[in-house]
Amino acid sequence: MDELRMIAGGPCRGDDDDKCGNGDCPTVYATPEPGMLAVQGYDVVHPTPDGESVVLIPEEILKEAARARGWL
Repeated sequence: MDELRMIAGGPCRGDDDDKCGNGDCPTVYATPEPGMLAVQGYDVVHPTPDGESVVLIPEEILKEAARARGWL
C-alpha cells in the first residue's frame, strides 16, 4: 500500500496518554485508494480469508476518524 496518512489515534501524546502501554496506539489511516481506510489495532483470533485480519480498536478512535472525515 502506498502512503498512509494518520487521521485518528496514533502515537501517544505523552507519558500520561499511553493507554496502550507501548507508545503507539490503535490508529485509523486515510489511504490513496478511494473509499478505503486502513486500521491498526490489537490482533483478535478470528478466522478470516487469506490477506485479511480482525483487529480491535477503541470506539473513540472510530469516532475521531469519523469527525476527521466530516462524517459527524
